[in-house]
Amino acid sequence: MKKLIYTIALIFFGFLPLSSSYSQEIALQLYSLRNEMKEDPVKYHQLISEWGIENLEGGGNYGMTDLEYEKLLEDNNLKFVGVGADYNQLTQSLTPIIQEAKRFGAKYVTCYWIPHAEGPISLDEIKVATALFNQTGKELKKEGLVFLYHPHGYEFAPNPEGNGVIMDYMLKNAKNFEFNIDVFWVKMGGGDPLKIMKKHKGKFPMLHLKDRLIGTPGSNDGHGDVETNVVLGTGDVDIAGIIKEAKKQGTEYLTIEDESSRSVSQIPLSIAFIKSQLEK
Repeated sequence: MKKLIYTIALIFFGFLPLSSSYSQEIALQLYSLRNEMKEDPVKYHQLISEWGIENLEGGGNYGMTDLEYEKLLEDNNLKFVGVGADYNQLTQSLTPIIQEAKRFGAKYVTCYWIPHAEGPISLDEIKVATALFNQTGKELKKEGLVFLYHPHGYEFAPNPEGNGVIMDYMLKNAKNFEFNIDVFWVKMGGGDPLKIMKKHKGKFPMLHLKDRLIGTPGSNDGHGDVETNVVLGTGDVDIAGIIKEAKKQGTEYLTIEDESSRSVSQIPLSIAFIKSQLEK
């Protein structure tokens, strides 16, 4: 069945390397294939290339030496455009993060999670994180890197100091960093990713595109059932509207992240959907 899905997608949507045709490039967050990579990283890097994807976000060598992994990437015409950064490491030394980004040739460095007590994050914690991210972004810029934060849904509790939500403070005060918005998690937290993009234009060089099964309840703690990740364009996140706005704003990378157990079969269909929207 999976082989059939790939074949249908290739025939009907004409997958080719996607970076040459559009201003926005399609990327893949390798966490989408975290389980498959444990089985056969060579096979699944080859599969990514067959899907027509060239750009990767992630990090690590999957048990290979640097030279072995570099060859695997080169053989499959793959390159890293983004790597991750652990929040605790940001408070200690940026050197390992800079070294990893440069080793992979990545431009973007993203922090995906701010440590906090279970449940919504507090305004004070967001203020501390915002100050840290501004300093981090300033330092990484000297190295030719761009620092991003990836909201995860726990930032959308009401702001105790006024109207709006806690996330508004970070969006307003981000001076030296930008955002890698995960539209699924923003939706889970009660936010509207499209409205956020329109209100804060130009702060979103990278997006995590992830759709949500219709009828899924939200959560304010940054956690949820990953099996509610569905093919882009079939859920309750306005992926089409978000892609349209990304085109207007010049967002560089539309990054697919599918955390479900069906990612291998869903990703080709999500690629096809993004491509259909970029052609409009």
